[in-house]
Amino acid sequence: MLETDVCIIGAGPVGLFAVFELGLLRLKAYVMDTLPVVGGQLAEIYPKKPIYDIPGYPSILAGDLIDRLMEQIAPFQPGFGLGQKVVGLEAVEGGRWKVQSENGEVVLAGAVVIAGGLGCFEPRKPDLPGLAALEGRGVTYMIRDPEVFRGRRVVLAGGGDSALDWTLQLAEIAGDLTLVHRNSSFRGAPESAARVQALADAGRLRLLTSTALVSLEANAAGNLSSVTVQTQGQPAWSLEADDLIPLYGLTPQLGPIADWGLALDASAIQVQTDNFQTSVPGIFAIGDINTYPGKLKLILSGFHEAALMAHGAYRHIHGGAKPSFKYTTVTGVSGL
Repeated sequence: MLETDVCIIGAGPVGLFAVFELGLLRLKAYVMDTLPVVGGQLAEIYPKKPIYDIPGYPSILAGDLIDRLMEQIAPFQPGFGLGQKVVGLEAVEGGRWKVQSENGEVVLAGAVVIAGGLGCFEPRKPDLPGLAALEGRGVTYMIRDPEVFRGRRVVLAGGGDSALDWTLQLAEIAGDLTLVHRNSSFRGAPESAARVQALADAGRLRLLTSTALVSLEANAAGNLSSVTVQTQGQPAWSLEADDLIPLYGLTPQLGPIADWGLALDASAIQVQTDNFQTSVPGIFAIGDINTYPGKLKLILSGFHEAALMAHGAYRHIHGGAKPSFKYTTVTGVSGL
């Protein structure tokens, strides 16, 4: 059995920054995640996607942000249990918690922090005949490396930020690019939508609004060859395509967390905003997995939550004692 001050469930950017904030208070952290690598959704879904709302970085690739966070927490020497799903959480004597993974690893901690992002998630898939047979053969739901699509005929589908952002990225890479959206207006950022429209007006991509995906066709080798679409009021027609990327978002699932006795609101964990503790003392939740009035699902907001959580976890572990906190501008980090 491994013992630590705080067990963090989730190795995404918010969970990693929590290691730093806990380290400033001399609390040792052990981080567990289902994925085999750190980074959460940033590493698994869009490591090459630029992020624009991190203070001090006008633009930074998602994967690079994870690298910087790992560099930042290195002085605190956190432990990691990756590639294993947490399935059990049990209160034990002394106010501590026993966290168990499906692989049989057991961690004993003074406090637990759930930083699981959206929890377990699955991409929302269009209802198209034969879709499953073409998954991995031209149909994909995640873009890990844009270079894979260089010079190819790509059809993107969706109207949110992810669809717009990847359209802007792939406009410089794909040989032929089409964005299909079933509505006439976009849900994503207006600035991004305007940039996509400008590229379409300049002939850099094909923009089809009020248009639905109808069916998929495969070639003799069993790979995607074309996508049939239909614009409202017009007959269906086919687009030759090497790749179809439906970006309809993710369906969050709390998984085992739903059985841990925490107060929930739909698929999110309710927290108090002074320290982001859940309804169960000693268990905290930060990042996209929590909910409270005024909640913003931003990495920036998760960083703020991690800072307040760390002070709450310290008080819980030390019987209500207030931590002796000094600014890093005075103490630095290595000397802590």
